[in-house]
Amino acid sequence: MARRCELTGKGVQAGNNVSHANNKTRRRFLPNVQEVRLMSESLGRSFNMKVSAAALRSVEHNGGLDKFLLKSRDSSLSLQARRVKRDIQKAAASA
Repeated sequence: MARRCELTGKGVQAGNNVSHANNKTRRRFLPNVQEVRLMSESLGRSFNMKVSAAALRSVEHNGGLDKFLLKSRDSSLSLQARRVKRDIQKAAASA
């Protein structure tokens, strides 16, 4: 199970633990990824996605999943999110 956000692409980062004696040991910074169900207004259905807490706040700030996906670049989206974005674009074009 990958620790990667499906909407922003945020993943695990590496760094160092630095002790008081300045000893450095490798560590991992894990993103706050949650399994959430996001609703699409134009499609009328919901989708299960692994989303970081920061991305969830961005979705709410932009006015929902549809508007967030239409603004975002395809390079940062997962395969499932790109498919949802394509379906939303088709629904918008037909409406």
